[in-house]
Amino acid sequence: MDLVAPLHAMIIFAADCTSSGTALSPLEEAVCTATGPTGLGIIGLYSFLIAFILPLPSEVVLVPAETLRLGLSTTGNMAVIIVVSAFGKALGSLFAFHIGQEAKEYGPLIRWIKNSRFDIIEWSEKKTIQIAKKYGYVGLALALCVPFFPDTLSIYAFTVLEEDYLRFGAATFAGSAGRLLVTLGLAGGTLALL
Repeated sequence: MDLVAPLHAMIIFAADCTSSGTALSPLEEAVCTATGPTGLGIIGLYSFLIAFILPLPSEVVLVPAETLRLGLSTTGNMAVIIVVSAFGKALGSLFAFHIGQEAKEYGPLIRWIKNSRFDIIEWSEKKTIQIAKKYGYVGLALALCVPFFPDTLSIYAFTVLEEDYLRFGAATFAGSAGRLLVTLGLAGGTLALL
């Protein structure tokens, strides 16, 4: 399967690689211009950070596939990027999972967040609980496959509900890799329509 065309379509679809003018612009720019092994490290770090603290799009990591300069084809670069990104996001999710486990023990923090004006936990818990009850860890992986949707809140909501680190890490790895593959599929479909 030729992944070059879907990559170009994805870039056209996303239109812009950075959140220009924001404090996060340099981080996204570093991902978009990543090259070599250091670039893979940047992609892994970015994926780690978006799993637990930064509500930024995961799909940006696909942009440097043609320019990564690892001595691989674009398809090979894409495969390496997907694995590195999914691994980084799984590690970040495990960090979030640990924080969620600790938060369970600190009731005042959860009460304060639940009573906040935005009630983030209630909204995210409702959606995540519905998926978790129906599909368990497979549901988490499927939820994380939705392109262009910040999944940080869902990850945190799920961390408060579950206790199995290994399954949680495996689900976030699978969901993160799946999300990038779904994005490429959508990009390929978009290109076919053009």
